[in-house]
Amino acid sequence: MHAARASAVAVVSLRIAYGAALIAAPERLTRKWLGNTAERAGGRVALRALGAREVLLHAGALRASLGGDWTLPWLAASFGGDLADIASTVAERKGLPDGSARATAVVAGASALITAAVAAALARSETG
Repeated sequence: MHAARASAVAVVSLRIAYGAALIAAPERLTRKWLGNTAERAGGRVALRALGAREVLLHAGALRASLGGDWTLPWLAASFGGDLADIASTVAERKGLPDGSARATAVVAGASALITAAVAAALARSETG
């Protein structure tokens, strides 16, 4: 397995772990981001659904990466999810904990940049 594909495997595996943790303990993972949202049933439902989508999306990316299939669409969807996290958080920043929008921009922005870098490396290695 070449380095770009191994990087994709590593990144999406971490995202699967994050999604699983979000399903298991939404209160712990989201307090600084969303405040006490996960203390309510509706918040836990939405956060666990988000975690499940993280797991399923990145499991598809993992299968594609390990199987030598086209991984770029999966990485593009992951990148888009990070941007949606940022946009949604910024749009609702007044009702969220202080610093939440900035922290989300940093964390989700870094995740998006890592994903974009892996996608670019993968595209170069598969076309060059």
